[in-house]
Amino acid sequence: MRADGARLCGCPDRGSSSHPALVLFLAYTGLRWGEATGLRVKHVDALRRRVSVEENAVLVGGVVHVGTPKTHEARSVPYPVFLSLAIAKLCEGKRREDLLFGDGVAYMRLPNSVRGWFAFAVKRACAADEEFPRVTPHDLRHTAASLAISAGANVKAVQRMLGHASASMTLDTYADLFDDDLDGVAAALDHTRRAAVVAEVLPRA
Repeated sequence: MRADGARLCGCPDRGSSSHPALVLFLAYTGLRWGEATGLRVKHVDALRRRVSVEENAVLVGGVVHVGTPKTHEARSVPYPVFLSLAIAKLCEGKRREDLLFGDGVAYMRLPNSVRGWFAFAVKRACAADEEFPRVTPHDLRHTAASLAISAGANVKAVQRMLGHASASMTLDTYADLFDDDLDGVAAALDHTRRAAVVAEVLPRA
């Protein structure tokens, strides 16, 4: 699942999304749909490459209700350098209070799971690659967690990024991914030990 977001936003003939910036943002930040679509221009810190998650836009009974994030606590979430230009373009021509994604006024609604733009992008990707999984926008949250863990993020960092209530919740959800990284930890320890041995036998100046 680690490359799902990027593959959905790939070449147009391989199942690209009509909202590539949003798909990549979800896949690399782990924000919930309502948190991402609730972001405003003023929540973007371009210098630090972070967004302040303060609102959550949820569709209930056909009406968008805006409240606080799920844990009722605001959090700061980083985004990678390669998304900087896309986010800057999303901010162009908008006021600070305007929504980051969409037209700046109306909240983007979760696309229909069968006929929506995201579902069509997934279908095109599956047609081009039989091994491509049937992902949903929420699955991109797990993609972000997987990418962060594989990059070496510890459980507390992943917890803060995803907005989980506790580190134990994060560990319970992604225990298998942290277990996979244990082999990497052992390899890193071995590398450190080898470097130390080499340093011991090198002649001193």
